[in-house]
Amino acid sequence: MLSEGTIIALSTPQGSGAIGVIRLSGSSAIEKGAHFISPRSKKEWNQIAPNTAFLADFNDRNILIDEVLVTFFEGPNSYTGEDVVEISCHGSSYIQQKIISCFLGKGVQPAHAGEFTLRAYLNKKMDLSQAEAVADIIASESEAAHDMAMKQMRGGFSENMEALRQQLIQFKALIELELDFGEEEVDFANKDQLKKLLHTLHKDISSLKQSFAYGNVIKKGVPVAIAGKPNAGKSSLLNALFKEEKAIVSNIPGTTRDLIEDTLIIEGISFRFVDTAGLRETEDVVEAIGVKKAKDKITQATLLLYLYERTTAFEAIINEIRSLLHENLNLVLIENKIDQNPSGFDKDFNQKLIDAITHSSTPFGMGVSTLEEHSLKPLKDHLVKTIHSLGNNSSVIVNNTRHFHALTLALETLELVMEGLENDIPGDLLSVELKEVIYHIGSITGKIDVDEDILGTIFGKFCIGK
Repeated sequence: MLSEGTIIALSTPQGSGAIGVIRLSGSSAIEKGAHFISPRSKKEWNQIAPNTAFLADFNDRNILIDEVLVTFFEGPNSYTGEDVVEISCHGSSYIQQKIISCFLGKGVQPAHAGEFTLRAYLNKKMDLSQAEAVADIIASESEAAHDMAMKQMRGGFSENMEALRQQLIQFKALIELELDFGEEEVDFANKDQLKKLLHTLHKDISSLKQSFAYGNVIKKGVPVAIAGKPNAGKSSLLNALFKEEKAIVSNIPGTTRDLIEDTLIIEGISFRFVDTAGLRETEDVVEAIGVKKAKDKITQATLLLYLYERTTAFEAIINEIRSLLHENLNLVLIENKIDQNPSGFDKDFNQKLIDAITHSSTPFGMGVSTLEEHSLKPLKDHLVKTIHSLGNNSSVIVNNTRHFHALTLALETLELVMEGLENDIPGDLLSVELKEVIYHIGSITGKIDVDEDILGTIFGKFCIGK
């Protein structure tokens, strides 16, 4: 997927706009740029300081195409580590394509998706995890997702991975020293210290792996299912949260038959709310499809807001909730329409429900009235608090499926090493397992010989021009 020589691409979105930015990178970027671009200052390109923007005319065979603003960067002090020229032109689709076609006619190659960032990686301007963070920054749609991606791009995660890798390398070196001097019965490694080190590494990798539950939902948005019996007020709650009529509200049971989804940002976190069909047995074919869809969405949810009315039978609520629970689901039991009850929220009944539910995490109970906006604030606060708790106060968060998979493999192999050390397995076998752990950790940042297919998979997800 890597082109030879100098590459070019439009780095701003396709279509008309105020400006478009065209980027070239490669050994002949400045030479090719000088062929078409004439600085208004009448200076030659070698008289203009790098990293400086200048106004210029873009000409094709003495025909003025556009007035442009140009910045050029000399390698290795550029994004890609190569000579880079960036041309800001007017946002006409015709002008953008005309400029690009001029360079293509001079032998410049069109860039593949993610090729600028791939060159940055190959030229050691960033490691693999930092390169992946660039794509996450571009895709971020909330403050939390942006902050997480920025920390990763700035190298915090990479430093953590490299520290783990170096500790493993030192451990492996001690094992191999003993192998080299085996006949002399020299001990370079204190077994108790090695066991302690392995336990520390195991704890660190486990913590990173566990942070994926938080990092993944922050990156993609937290899936929140709103469920309950027909007429429990699910659609009213959705409308109240978004302060607009997202769903039709009616006192006719079964009004909501399909899923209604939308995203709401609360305190910088993106929550993807899904209003589902009322849960009940029905002979209506269309409504039955809606109920099945509702249950499918709940299996994918991180948070379940289960709404009920105080008049609903206790056993009916409990049986239904138990049928919906799954691992890692955070349940919020909500008594709705508390404005219709003179005594307000029935805490005792809600607590009785909580006590009757066996669940991996403690359910949370509360009452709301969709007619009273202030009663929704505790719900929003709880949603944010629940998601923050998934992060476990970790300073380094894993949000990438590839990283999670590598950490899982590293942890499994590390456990084999720990077991081998306990059972006095020969050092040469321990060394082989350690090499595999080091490989899995190194694969996250690219501190190994990375397969072409892996690079293609990673950078192929980027937009062209980045």
